[in-house]
Amino acid sequence: MHDRLTQSDIKKMEEEAEYRKVTLRPQLLEHVKEARAHGDLSENFEYKAAKQEKNRNESRIRYLERMIKSAVVIDDSSKEDEVGINNMVTVEFEDDHSQEKYKIVTTVRANSLNGLISIESPLGKALMHHKLGDRILVQVDDSISYYVIVKDIDKTTDDSQDELNSY
Repeated sequence: MHDRLTQSDIKKMEEEAEYRKVTLRPQLLEHVKEARAHGDLSENFEYKAAKQEKNRNESRIRYLERMIKSAVVIDDSSKEDEVGINNMVTVEFEDDHSQEKYKIVTTVRANSLNGLISIESPLGKALMHHKLGDRILVQVDDSISYYVIVKDIDKTTDDSQDELNSY
């Protein structure tokens, strides 16, 4: 399965991979060399920790490169009056009239604890392409569903604070 990513997601991944290769990799290699110089490697915790950090960085680089290579690029544009990717949406839950704000993002950027919901999630799927005032059925599974009402759509797409998930 290929991840659906926007051009912006891919650009962020490319920038992170480049930073990890050009800046972080040499620093981590130097840490390993310094720790190795401290003597007996079998009891050298510093060496072991430095190697683990270097390996985590290499693993992250491979992950990013694999994601970039296998991604399906999707368009993040939407009509002015409808919900699309990178839009902040305020919804009212019909059952208790509470309101929540969510930003609709691609799966790799999803972080529900920070209000970033995926276009693949039940709520994200349901909200896509709906308009202000629409009453929408969110189908979680065969036995669970609920209604939300779109109260506001903010089209500003400042995603500088959004993080890509680290797997």
